Amino acid sequence: MIDLRSDTVTNPTKPMLEAMMNAKVGDDVFGEDPTVNELQQFAAEMFGMEAALFCSSGTQTNQIAIKLHTQPGDEVICDKLSHVYLYEGGGIASNSGASVRLIEGNLGRFTASQVIENINDKNNIHFPISKLVCIENTVNKGGGACWDLNELNKIKSVCNENNMGFHLDGARLFNAIIANNENPKTYGNLFDTISICLSKGLGAPIGSLLLGSKNNILKATRIRKVMGGGMRQAGFIAAAGLFALKNNITRLSIDNERAKIIANVLQQKKFVEFVYPVETNIVIFKVKQNQLSIEKLLHELNNNNIKAVSMGNNLIRFVLHLNISDTEFDFIVNKLNDLN
Repeated sequence: MIDLRSDTVTNPTKPMLEAMMNAKVGDDVFGEDPTVNELQQFAAEMFGMEAALFCSSGTQTNQIAIKLHTQPGDEVICDKLSHVYLYEGGGIASNSGASVRLIEGNLGRFTASQVIENINDKNNIHFPISKLVCIENTVNKGGGACWDLNELNKIKSVCNENNMGFHLDGARLFNAIIANNENPKTYGNLFDTISICLSKGLGAPIGSLLLGSKNNILKATRIRKVMGGGMRQAGFIAAAGLFALKNNITRLSIDNERAKIIANVLQQKKFVEFVYPVETNIVIFKVKQNQLSIEKLLHELNNNNIKAVSMGNNLIRFVLHLNISDTEFDFIVNKLNDLN
């Protein structure tokens, strides 16, 4: 089976497995795992930030960051398509006791003006205090849409003027960086905290990093402990993340380009109503209800050894990743061309 459901389905390559097996380890709760320490330092320096914290998942890094920036009763501003709102199990309420102000943006991206419109009057006791703006780059449910750096700079200014934190859910940030020829340090200068996933396009089996100032990461380490996230000889999995950061970033251009090729094929199909603009490694398209049902199309794809996932509202998602060989990619394109 060729699995296009997500880029989280990848298996470690042989060189990554070798790096994991040869990792030097220690007790990370004591701060003594040399591979974890190297990974954290490497990532922090890559983004020009002071420190980093290795965690089990992107949901954990996002939720730690939100708790770090808010107090119970505060408000988080994010887009209605945001992963932190839709797909993290109600964590904002459960972990931080914060409320959420949802913005209806463009494929998950909003403007500085929209942020201003949604900031509560801190002197009005009827409203929660707006404390954090959270954005997602790339936007999963926006078809891998990328944010414009100029707009992010404007939002940063709004946050500074209103004493609000600015957090980046960068689960697939490297796809955006490669697609737009950007420098990670640009993001490090913009955000108070950044979450990056190692287990998606970069191909590690587990793990995410939270980046920030030394003070914020010290506080985040305590929050991670409270959430049960302290790990011991974590160097074995940290080694995979370190290998991914050193070897698997530039190749993301292959996934991004393949997604565009698939989108072009889908745009020619009569049963496809539209395809979201493709900027990175995600393809989301809508099936015409009067032409073909989602269930039938997914079943037909599965019968052709291709796994995909429904995104609701007659939408299907394909995600390209490093475990798809050239031969398998050609097979996908040929099968899609054959569909009627």
